[in-house]
Amino acid sequence: MLASTYTVAFDGLVARPVKVECALAPGLPSFSIVGLPSKAISEAKDRVRAALAHLNVAMPSKRITINLSPADLPKSGAHFDLPIAAAILAAIDMLPQDKVAGIMSLGELSLSGKLIPIKGALPAAVTAGTLETELFCPEECSTEAAWVGATRVFGVSSLAALLAHFTGAKPLAQAHPTHLAPIQHDRDLRDIRGQARAKRALEIAAAGRHHLLMVGSPGCGKSMIAARLPSILPDLTPAEALETSMVHSIAGLLGEGGIARTRPFRDPHHTASMPALVGGGKGAGPGEISLAHNGVLFMDEFPEYQRQTLESLRQPLENGEVVVSRANAHVRYPCRFLLIAAANPCRCGHFYDANLACGRAPICGADYIEKISGPLLDRFDLRIEMLQVPADELKREPTCDSSAQVAERVAAARAIQTERYSSIEGTHTNSDCEGEVLMDVCRPTQAGQAMLDLATDRFSLSARGYHRVLRVSRTIADLAGDIDIDTPHIGEALSYRLVAAPKV
Repeated sequence: MLASTYTVAFDGLVARPVKVECALAPGLPSFSIVGLPSKAISEAKDRVRAALAHLNVAMPSKRITINLSPADLPKSGAHFDLPIAAAILAAIDMLPQDKVAGIMSLGELSLSGKLIPIKGALPAAVTAGTLETELFCPEECSTEAAWVGATRVFGVSSLAALLAHFTGAKPLAQAHPTHLAPIQHDRDLRDIRGQARAKRALEIAAAGRHHLLMVGSPGCGKSMIAARLPSILPDLTPAEALETSMVHSIAGLLGEGGIARTRPFRDPHHTASMPALVGGGKGAGPGEISLAHNGVLFMDEFPEYQRQTLESLRQPLENGEVVVSRANAHVRYPCRFLLIAAANPCRCGHFYDANLACGRAPICGADYIEKISGPLLDRFDLRIEMLQVPADELKREPTCDSSAQVAERVAAARAIQTERYSSIEGTHTNSDCEGEVLMDVCRPTQAGQAMLDLATDRFSLSARGYHRVLRVSRTIADLAGDIDIDTPHIGEALSYRLVAAPKV
């Protein structure tokens, strides 16, 4: 007798269907699983056996073979437990085979038959919608999967509940997404005294998704400013929310019934390894740059990261995606993030204060910042130096705009870019435009072009630097509501570009 059901195996953000077949054959009682199973899958036979025993279901005294097809796809994880159990129940005629064969299911079984939450319910729902099949998953994951809206999702609390559903004793109710509360930010730009130039750079970075490097003395406000970036960023669009949530679902970071609504803000410690940052490890999971997709990656103490770790950022910053290659996995993750980096001007941090600087100044400052390679430094559109805020300014009442006011200007600039690039696939903000699109939308006036040409020759800007100045100028013009890029926009963009590092 043969029965089958469906589950999913994960390959990055693509949930590929895996057919689970149960074959009963005469012979001594045994239980085997074939199809490149991992240790977790091989142990499924013990969990399934205990769960069925808890239902007072006697295992057939025959040879049981579970085949996970396609056989050449490496499989891992405990989410195959539910379809394996369902296939066995269908094979012994306790579940209707015609109904079970047309569903997608996933879930880990406890020894008592309860279903345990698993990772990846959201991408599983996307695949179920593509295949036009119903999805059965653990009850705690059902509201998460229901956000896709492309298929019917049923939350299953236990193996007994699945059995009652298909036998008609107690049908399961379809899962629905939970109501989400309005987004509120508890940090505001008005909390920061002084640092007007840094706030302006942050606004430009948010409006055009331009990478920002802040170099300043310890305690001058670099981390405080970076922490307030989410308060001025626009909310995720529905497409961005789903895409971001799929990455977080694979990493197991979505709360019960949750879906990402705010843009991610990831701030790894400077001791983070390269696999932790770009992805890898067991199962070739997403790293910090992918978890920051459509959001912000804040890297404090930037020169303190390992050189190899920093250099691994260069290609993802350009391409917006990263490929994690391992012996048994080749996974492509999106990583379109806004990089905000902070660094001290030297190891002791007092390079800008002659009274506190060490005896090796200014060589110590140049040596410290040179830990950031030239090609990586060239990928920062905005670079600013931050000095300590005077005491009298710390005592004044804040006069700068609030986060809500800045967010309105950022949203208006983003709306201009959305309309501008609506017909161009893969281009969403000014930082994304390239080629003919770049030369078309970022063409300055005659006077602006003359200023840019002069700066390019005088300061030896690279081709990448030249184009990044154009992109930043376009964003500055968008924030001002100007159609043409003129000398004030070019001049301000150049002022953020020419600050590189302490000079000897």
